[in-house]
Amino acid sequence: MRGVEVRDAHTTDLDATMLYKILKLRVDVFVVEQACAYPELDGRDLEPGTRQLWIERSGDVVATLRVLDEGAALRIGRVATAADARSAGLAGRLMERALTLASDRVVVLDAQSYLARWYEGFGFVRDGDEFIEDGIAHVAMRRRPRPGGPEGGAATSRPLSRA
Repeated sequence: MRGVEVRDAHTTDLDATMLYKILKLRVDVFVVEQACAYPELDGRDLEPGTRQLWIERSGDVVATLRVLDEGAALRIGRVATAADARSAGLAGRLMERALTLASDRVVVLDAQSYLARWYEGFGFVRDGDEFIEDGIAHVAMRRRPRPGGPEGGAATSRPLSRA
């Protein structure tokens, strides 16, 4: 997928316009499209070490995810793609970048259950029973570093690099 630039920054390094565009896409997908009634603006975007990853097209954010540093693991969440940009591999590009940034860290996420197989393609495995959140089935998933692989060895608690 040539010509697609994945951008990333700590939330605190974003200007107000870019942060607005990222949050708008998340609200459009999770609150409006999926009709979830939960606090999308949960305060976690402003935690130290939180990174936003995104892809733009014609000045609009069309795909995004966030990475939270939870100490023992990194948490990927809020993976969203605009309806008119789906099936173009954008979320996959974001996941690849997030896992590169994670390096040798354990990574966790709560996947909507119908996407569990997609996440398995990135090395995630189920890590618990299915649960319902806002009427949508989810499953906890975990990706451990691969010993001797490109992700390195044991997990560490160092922060994400400022790529």
